[in-house]
Amino acid sequence: MLNAFPPLASNGARVLILGSMPGIASLAIRQYYAHPQNAFWRILITHLGLNAGASYESRVRSLLDARLALWDVLCSCERAGSADSAIVRATEVANDFDTFFHAYPHIRHVFFNGSAAESLFKRHCATLYKDSRFTFVRLPSTSPANAGITFDTKSALWRAALLASE
Repeated sequence: MLNAFPPLASNGARVLILGSMPGIASLAIRQYYAHPQNAFWRILITHLGLNAGASYESRVRSLLDARLALWDVLCSCERAGSADSAIVRATEVANDFDTFFHAYPHIRHVFFNGSAAESLFKRHCATLYKDSRFTFVRLPSTSPANAGITFDTKSALWRAALLASE
């Protein structure tokens, strides 16, 4: 059984970015989006104006300072490898979003890092998905497996969504 990380969030968070479940590289070093080809931090570094060589801790601080929160839909599951398609559906356990949104009441935007995160959230949190307090946006996955979309296109779509949420 794989277990996800706790959320990265601060009291003023206004946007929640959701992945599906951390990949093998991330789980191994206990850092969100640790695979070197994952575009997530490259996109956020550009948006937040960070140095490309910024440490993980510095990137997390900047993410929190920008009032962004980061988590995954699933808190646990069984999966061989890192592919979302390999998640064993019968083992999916979603995170407790009712408690999370109560703890971070300023969040009004939820961005899904790819279609798998959105599908999992819809399946496990259908009531919240229909909650009019939130604006839900599916963005292209930053995963290296999503090679059909260029980095520049991913970055532009993510940047537009982040700017629209300010």
